Parts: sequence; structure tokens; C-alpha cells
Amino acid sequence: MRPPDMKSAPRLGAIFLTVFIDLLGFGLVLPFLAKEAHETFGVSEFVATLLGSTYSLAQFLFVPVWGRVSDRVGRRPVLLWSVAATAASMAALGAGLAWGQSIGWLFAARALGGVATANLGTASAYIADITRPEDRTKGMGLIGMAFGLGFILGPGIGGQLALVRVGGRMGALPCFVAACLSAINLLWVFLGVPESLPAQRRSRKRSPRHAPLDFSGARRTLALPGVAVAVAVNFVGVVSFTNLDQTFTFYCGDRFGIDERGTGFVLAFIGVVAALVQGGLMRPLSKRLSEIALIRGGTIVQASAFAALVAAGSVHSRGLLYAAGAWLAVGNGLTAPSVPAFISRRTPPDSQGAALGTNQSVASLARTFGPAMGGFLYANVGPKGPYVAASIGMVFAFFLALRLRRGDSSAVTSIAQAYDSAAL
Repeated sequence: MRPPDMKSAPRLGAIFLTVFIDLLGFGLVLPFLAKEAHETFGVSEFVATLLGSTYSLAQFLFVPVWGRVSDRVGRRPVLLWSVAATAASMAALGAGLAWGQSIGWLFAARALGGVATANLGTASAYIADITRPEDRTKGMGLIGMAFGLGFILGPGIGGQLALVRVGGRMGALPCFVAACLSAINLLWVFLGVPESLPAQRRSRKRSPRHAPLDFSGARRTLALPGVAVAVAVNFVGVVSFTNLDQTFTFYCGDRFGIDERGTGFVLAFIGVVAALVQGGLMRPLSKRLSEIALIRGGTIVQASAFAALVAAGSVHSRGLLYAAGAWLAVGNGLTAPSVPAFISRRTPPDSQGAALGTNQSVASLARTFGPAMGGFLYANVGPKGPYVAASIGMVFAFFLALRLRRGDSSAVTSIAQAYDSAAL
């Protein structure tokens, strides 16, 4: 039985708002965190970028847990826990920046934030619960649009607020604002987000443990037709893309003379383009092109965009910097919703949370390596090193994507149809 469109529309709006508020809070700290850690605590650029890696490593370990739990108990309880813990972690991060004496406090706060963050994996499963398979790419595009809108407002506002001193230091105020946004988000999830997974559709599989690393569950997910290749494409693409995450603030300052406020504006511009692509362009494209075509096109676009970033830094052209950032947003806007949609359409209904959680976990592992690699290359090779490596990585992701095949979904489609018939 397909989820009806009339009922799914308001719930899509509810989950969109949930993800948007969460990512708005995340975007607030993006323009300055690594730079403030470097300047306030005296650590190297490489160590400062490891704050992003620590967050993502914790995500890698725990997102699959929340995915499996959400398959069994429903999506809403997991979202409530995640948003509440995110509020606590952002408050702790702000306290560390304002009054902390040790970089270790910041690392602990980022680790807690990573453990808490089940939002994207569980939100993807929520969308899979309430959309038809043929509409899944458009549904996943809402998460990308929320991500883009978070980047429009978050970095721009965060770059401004970071200049306000708390405890004699800069950077704490955006963290406290992010914590308040998460508290508002918690109230919204409690009041405005209904459960998407009925009891009769929940998984009855008893995992032997809810430890972070469930290799047997990951093997089951990766054994689904085409899923392993899609996860590999996502891993390589995210490693490449996140070379930018923690180094971009340094790159803007060193090559273009742009401060934290200006970096926030650049990221906001990139977010505008990403939101337009994922909120508008993906609708007509998803009707005309398969997820596979969108993934392949997106990786090539991103490869050329990173090459353009290198060129912009070489000639110190701010115009080319903005153009390359916009082109990068287009490419990422094509791949970001298409990979989970591809995976979701090849996964049985009672395993959506586990499968999408596995994909999100692997992406988190990629985000562990990406910022660390970017920071290492920036410190030891030079400002252009991370972006040259990212361009090469995206080309490799494209060649991996050539192995994706449309026919991979037929077996799972039959399983889903049989499941829905039984549910009737």
C-alpha cells in the first residue's frame, strides 16, 4: 500500500522544518570554529580542523544505532532524543569557547554533538516512510533544501555574531543561539511532528546488540543490489567535499583577505544556490533523469568546481570564488538527495532506517577523514592542496558511479510490493 500524497504533504513540511532548524544551528558555527580554536587555544590549523573530524567520527559510530532503533520504536522518539542532545552539546561548545581553558572541552562538546546527531539519517527514513518510490528523490531533496537554507542564514548570521565577545572571547554567542534554536526545535518535534512508521510496519528483527559497530547489519544493507556501489560513491564524494569544511575560512583569509564575516557571506551565497537547486531544479530533473544520471552529473560538476576554486585562489579573484562556490553547490545539489533516494528504492520497507543510517554513518566516516585530510594538506602542502585533492577525488567518484545500474531495484521492488500486499 503506497503512502497517500494527501497525508504525506503536511508531514514532509514538518520534517523539513525540523531539519532546517537543526542545520541552521550547525551553520551558525561553521565560519569561525576552526579559526577561533586556532587563535584562542593556540593549536595548529590541522588540530583545529580535527574538531570537525571528531564530530563526524562520533556520527559514524552512533548514527546506525539510531537508525536501527528507529526501525523498531519509530522515528519520532529518536528525533526527540537527537534534538535535545544537540541543544546540550551546542551549549557546552559555547561555554568552552567563552570560558574554557582547554581545547579538550571543545573536542568533548563536538563528540557529544556527533553522538546526538541522528537527524539526517532518521529524517531520510521518515521521508522514505511517507513517499512513493517514484517521488523519493524529490522527497530527499527537501533535506538538501533545508541544508541549503541553513547555509544561507547560518553562516551569514554566525559570522556576524562571532564578533560579539562573551567572556572576553569571540565565537561563543553563535553556539548559544544554536542551542536555543535546538530547544525550539525540540518543542516543534514534540508538538508538530507525528510518527511516520506505524507499529505494524516496524522491524521485528532483534539486533543482538545496539553497539555502535554492527557489522552484520551493515553487511545486510551492502548486500542489497547496487547499494554497496552507491555507498562507495557517497563515501568518496563526501571525503572530497569536506576537504573544504574546516579549511575554507583559512582559504578565504589567506588567498582573498576575507574575514569571518565575509566567509559567512560566501557560504550564505553558496547556500542560496544549493537551496534553489535542491528545492526547485531537482523537481523537474528528477522527472526526466534517473538518480544514477544525477549522481554522475553531480560528481563531474563538483570536480570542475573544485578546480575553479584552485584557479580563483591562484589569481585572487573574488568573482571567480563566488562562481566556483555556486557551481559546487549545483553539483552537490544533484548528488546529495540522489544517493539516499537510490538506496531507499532498493531497500525493503522495514529496513529503511537501518539502510539509510548505514549510508549516513559511512558519510560521517568520510567527514572524519575529509576535514582532517584538508587540514593536513593545507598545513603541509599549501592553501590549494585540499581543493586539488578534492577535484581528483570527485573524478574518482564519477568513475565509481559508472558502475551503478538501473536494474538493481527490481528484486527489492518485488519484496516491497509483497510486503505492502500483506499489510493490506
